[in-house]
Amino acid sequence: MELGVVGLPNVGKSTLFNAITKAGAESANYPFCTIEPNVGVVAVPDERLEVLTKLYNAKKTTYASLKFVDIAGLVKGASKGEGLGNRFLASIRECEAIVHVVRCFIDPNITHVEGSINPIRDIETINLELALADLEGVKTRLEKAEKRIKQGDKDAALEVSALKKLEQLLDKGQPARLASLTAEEQVFVNSLFLITTKPVIYACNIAESDLGKPEDEIEFVKDVKAYAQKENAEVLVISAKVEQELTELDDEERQLFLEDLGLKESGLDRIIKIGYRLLGQISFLTAGEKEVRAWTITKGTKAPGAAGKIHSDFEKGFIKAEVVPYETLVECGGYLGAKEKGKVRVEGKDYVVQDGDVMLFRFNV
Repeated sequence: MELGVVGLPNVGKSTLFNAITKAGAESANYPFCTIEPNVGVVAVPDERLEVLTKLYNAKKTTYASLKFVDIAGLVKGASKGEGLGNRFLASIRECEAIVHVVRCFIDPNITHVEGSINPIRDIETINLELALADLEGVKTRLEKAEKRIKQGDKDAALEVSALKKLEQLLDKGQPARLASLTAEEQVFVNSLFLITTKPVIYACNIAESDLGKPEDEIEFVKDVKAYAQKENAEVLVISAKVEQELTELDDEERQLFLEDLGLKESGLDRIIKIGYRLLGQISFLTAGEKEVRAWTITKGTKAPGAAGKIHSDFEKGFIKAEVVPYETLVECGGYLGAKEKGKVRVEGKDYVVQDGDVMLFRFNV
């Protein structure tokens, strides 16, 4: 799963990226310090793997991974090449969801490209550039589809219908994900890889002194929440500075620090949970003495598709899957205990994999 981290210059974007990936992207008090998209891959925290590793005395533990792409600060005119322009818009297209960092703190020592703090204005600046970038592509496709209709191509009518709906929204600076589409139109739109169809998490970067306060009492956050609700986006309240401080602590100190701040979990953990929910992702598990591992799949995936995540041969030669829910496996003390108690299910090709299923695949190639 790949998340693109975007935002205006000096909103704390690269600071947050550094904190959640420990990748060390350069961070400085001036625009465009990120001149190449930085990529960081992080392990997805999963306590179930730790339990299974001890249960099986496994030699190796492999967590699911999440990729963050830190994309240079966008500015007005990015869709037409201003700042670092289309070069970085292309990087966003390759991501599955967007983490849009919004400055919700006041600090006279950190400049703002617009000279004042106004989160909604900042959001609309970025969203307009993303919409304009999509609009250009939609208009080009629409012209071609309309020509095909004149040439007697009946299949082009579906494309024209969908593209006109997108054009109407994008022309107003609104995201394509708000379009009311039929199921057939949605399939077509998915093939366009538009930036504004991607799910968005607005990350409100607040001051450390605001952590622990009710979110609706924090200056600017309430406005961002109201804006996000209109376009079906998620909101995450986070302090990039605190997240960076957390990376410098060991596990015990980190937990104590979070408790002192009135937080149950880090910003990274919350981003992962929101990202998984937005993209409909779950994890199934495999366990043995050699390795305990989590595998990320899309919710609704059937057993052969899950097997294919491990190896394509598993999917091609799929025979059956032996399945035990994680909680049941732990209660029974392992696979053998679960089997003795009749808790191991044998599932076929139509079984829809559930989050936390511990699976053993049988196949023949």
